[in-house]
Order: sequence, then structure tokens, then C-alpha cells
Amino acid sequence: MTSTKAINWNFNNSYVQLPSIFYSTLRPTPVPSPKLVILNHKLATEIGLDVQNLLNKEGIETLAGNSIPDGALPLAQAYAGHQFGHFTMLGDGRALLLGEQITPMGQRVDIQLKGSGPTPYSRGGDGRAALGPMLREYIISEAMAALQIPTTRSLAVVTTGEGIIRDAYLPGAILTRVAASHIRVGTFQYVASWGTIEDLRALADYTIGRHFPYIDTDDHPYISLLREVVKSQAFLIAKWMLVGFIHGVMNTDNMAISGETIDYGPCAFMDTYDPATVFSSIDGKGRYAYQNQPSIAGWNLARLADALLPLIHDKEEEAVKLAEDILSDFSALYHDNWLSGMRGKLGIFNDEPQDEDLIQELLRIMQKHKADFTNTFRGLTFEEGDDTGFFETPEFKEWYKLWQARLDRQQESKTSSHQLMRGFNPSVIPRNHRVEEALEATVKDGNYGVMDRLLNVLSRPYGYSPQQEEYTKLPEPSNRPYRTFCGT
Repeated sequence: MTSTKAINWNFNNSYVQLPSIFYSTLRPTPVPSPKLVILNHKLATEIGLDVQNLLNKEGIETLAGNSIPDGALPLAQAYAGHQFGHFTMLGDGRALLLGEQITPMGQRVDIQLKGSGPTPYSRGGDGRAALGPMLREYIISEAMAALQIPTTRSLAVVTTGEGIIRDAYLPGAILTRVAASHIRVGTFQYVASWGTIEDLRALADYTIGRHFPYIDTDDHPYISLLREVVKSQAFLIAKWMLVGFIHGVMNTDNMAISGETIDYGPCAFMDTYDPATVFSSIDGKGRYAYQNQPSIAGWNLARLADALLPLIHDKEEEAVKLAEDILSDFSALYHDNWLSGMRGKLGIFNDEPQDEDLIQELLRIMQKHKADFTNTFRGLTFEEGDDTGFFETPEFKEWYKLWQARLDRQQESKTSSHQLMRGFNPSVIPRNHRVEEALEATVKDGNYGVMDRLLNVLSRPYGYSPQQEEYTKLPEPSNRPYRTFCGT
């Protein structure tokens, strides 16, 4: 056993107090020769770990799953999910919850090893992961955290010293993920389908205690639970939309009850503004396109409500009515979050009824002229042109006059408006071509410098520093659309 004192692991495992239907306990499958690729020093410190000892051989063995720290109790979680609308039994097929770390601030976070070997839920898979997808999740999740979007985090990536077979023979790797929890909408769907009402109540009570303790004494805590998840998801999806993030695979098993973004598979950031943008290679019908993310979130929340119905009211008809009342709030909550954020992106402090028309007109002409989403708002923030000529078009110039008139009608100065905009409009995002460049350099050439520079730039997306200029440039024109794959 690895010494808890040396690395400061501080595990307290509450998930195992749930009925055994929710998990299977097992150890990670050992790997032959683990090597550390990257360690998130800042995050390690935040959750109370000793970085220097984590960098030692014993620490790396832990991150590879070869050694289990004192107090850890590895388990694979069971859950189900609607995958592209089709319901199926799932579970952690290549991940193990190592334990729950209690941080110096008293927070409880999951420490999960992704790519740690087969589990009872692997469905014939090898339980392993390739280096490229694990580094991709590291880059994107840490970029999301810097963008101040609720997200799971990445602590480390280690190579395993063995290859795995996908479309090619690839280097294997394990990602250590940190999350508020890994309870998903699919977890509730699973127990509603294969458990008892007592199991369902146990999960709901556990979730309330872990994420929403302030509703524990409500007269109807399970109704309050649904309401809180609706609120958190309305906030999260608006955050995605405001930076052009496309999750790519919004299955119900990829919606975390905590309100964090989880499971970075075929995700990407939009360059050219087009609401119909799809990156996932398997999303042929555009179910999870950028413009559909709010409605899909609402659909997923309805599936959570379905699972909770037996707890909401003894009479199904009454339970459905109560759930529908809560679900009906999602669209308005999302819209309020989105509109508030868009006002921030345009430096607008107060509310006017015609603000949404002003916003939608900008988006319309951006789509028409194939303007870059991030660089358009970046340019507005500093009132500077762009390389594409979009700001010189007659339609934009007409819109610009309306925008300036709108700013003139508020008490705050133009300087204050642009300061507000700096907090809403990132200077840089993880551009798809930059992410691919970093992954290729690391995986193919063993050159970690490209990824390190990218991560450094992405760590301060609102910094507007000279070092970021290179990373604001658009990719070279291509006749082939950018595609991502479910490799994580």
C-alpha cells in the first residue's frame, strides 16, 4: 500500500454506503511500465496532495492504478443512459473510482482513474484508453475550468508502457479525473429500471446530502432536487453556448447531477459561427449540434424526472404534473442565463426589451458572413478589426451603429462596458487545430513543449496578453470539415 502520509491522500468513501446495486468493487488492472506525462500541480495542491511525493515512483504507481493508497476503495459505478435516444445499460467500462478525497477546504471530490482496465460493465471492451484522447480531455477540461465553466478536472495523465488496439496500435494511458461526483442522470435511470424504490430513495437522499444539503429539510426534498438540477443545467448549458463549446455526445449518462461538464469525447469549440455545427463523427443527424444543446438538456432532464416520479408523489398523475411544472422552468432559466451572458459580451449593464433583437441580428450577420465566433467578440471588446473583413461589411457597420447607440443609453461609460466585455469574451479558446497540433506532437514525436505552451496560454483565457496572439489565428481553409471521435 502506498503511504497516505507521504502524498496526503485523505480518502473517505461514502458511495459504498449505497446499496450494492450501484457499484462493483475491484482493483485496477496493473500496467507494466507507467510514466508520468503531465501532472496538474495547481490542482494537486488545491485538493491537498503533496506534489513532490506525487511525482515520485510511488505516486506515479498510484496514478497508474498499480498501487492503491491507504483509505482508497476502488469501485466501478453502474448506470444506464439514453445514447442518441436509445436506452441501454452502461456503467464504468474502463474507469474506477479510486476514492473520495477530502480537501483542505473540507470539500469531497471523486478521484477516478480512466483507462484502468476492464470492469463488469465493459461489455467486451479492454477497459483501456489511448494517450491522445486522455490528453485531449486534460487540455479541454482544464481550458473549461479557466473559462470559469463548471467542469470535471484533470489531475494527471500517465502512459502505461503497453499498446492498445483501436484503428491502429496506440500507446496506452490513464487519466486521473477529479469531479464533484460521478452521479449522472443515467445513474437515476439505472436504479429506476433495475432497482427498488428503496434503492432510488437511497440514491436521491445521497445526492441531496452530497450536492444540495440545503434542501434536505424542504417539505418536498425530491421535488427540490429536480428543481436544483434544472437550475444548474440551465446555467451550465448557457455557459457552453456563450463560448461556442459543443459537447458532441449529450447522452443522459454524460449529464452530471452536480452541474459539471463531464466526459470529453467528441467535443470541440466552434470557429465559424453556425448554429448547425456538428463535430462528432457519429452524430450524422445532428442530434447534438450546437443549436440543439439547450433542447437536448431539457430532454435529458425530463428523463431524470421520469426516474424520480415514484419519489415525487404516490400518485403517478400528480407526480407527472409536479415534475412538468419544474421542467417547464428550464427554457426560461436557460434563456435568462444566456441573455445575461450575451449582454455581458456586448458590454450592456441594464436591460432593455430590444436587447435580444440586437443580439440576434449580430448572430444572423455573423452566420451569413461566416464570422469567427470568438474573434468577433474579441474584436468588439477592443473595437479593432479582424483579418476576414467582416467588420467592414455594410451589414455589420449598420449593426455597429445600433450597438453604440445602445451603449450610449446606459449610465456606465464605454470604458466600463469594455471592461465588462473582457470578463465575458475570452481572448483564446482551445482551437481545434491547436489541440490537434499539440496531440500530434506529444503522441507521435514525444514533444511535450507544444502542449505545455498551449496549456499555459489557455490557463488565462481572459488575459489578452501578447503571447495569446498566435493562438487567436484561424486554421487554414480546408474542404474537409473538422471531425472528432468518441475516443475517451
